[in-house]
Amino acid sequence: MTFGEKVIRFNDSLELHEHLPAGIHVMNPFKTSKYALEVSSRFYKKFYNDFNNRTMMLGINPGRFGAGATGVPFTDTKRLEEKCGIPVKEIKTHEPSSVFMYDMINEFGGVEKFYNQFYISSVCPLGFVKTNERGKEVNYNYYDNKELQELVTPFIVDSIKAQIGFGINQNVCFSLGSGQNLKFLKKINEKYRFFEKIIPLEHPRYVMQYKLKSKKEYIEKYMDLLKNR
Repeated sequence: MTFGEKVIRFNDSLELHEHLPAGIHVMNPFKTSKYALEVSSRFYKKFYNDFNNRTMMLGINPGRFGAGATGVPFTDTKRLEEKCGIPVKEIKTHEPSSVFMYDMINEFGGVEKFYNQFYISSVCPLGFVKTNERGKEVNYNYYDNKELQELVTPFIVDSIKAQIGFGINQNVCFSLGSGQNLKFLKKINEKYRFFEKIIPLEHPRYVMQYKLKSKKEYIEKYMDLLKNR
């Protein structure tokens, strides 16, 4: 099987049956969306139709307007169409994190060069949502609730092990998130020795929300660390 075929099979198999804390619900676009598995499959067949080894980058967990819609991490429908050449006619989403990632990918040399070397996923490959006090459904992180984190840790460990089997370089992994995501990833890595080292990068959402004026500097930091890994 090619790298891409392994990713597609993995995505199609993802299920989380744990009884989650009150008010928190799992977001599994590969089971609940009409489009995510089909759209993401087109993406992985296009950019991962090979047997290359790649370096892994791990975000937190899918968000509603990125992977929660397209099945592709940090990729909304706009970037999927404009940058990857994969149109999604049925839905339209915009995700600020996706804007940063594809500006960075463009600086790296474009989608083909980048995805030939890197595979992006999440520490927890399924997302979570919670209804806030206004009755609106919002994204929720696996580490926002201690009970949730403990419940999904076995799922996370099994998922990382499975993805390493795609053909992942275990010398280095990049954590997209230099706070709680990095802390948790380092903790489980100490126990399971997935990677020799984990290098932190500021999460794209953090840059877009709090450091937008310094976006260019953060992209330069990404370039330096990714190209000299």
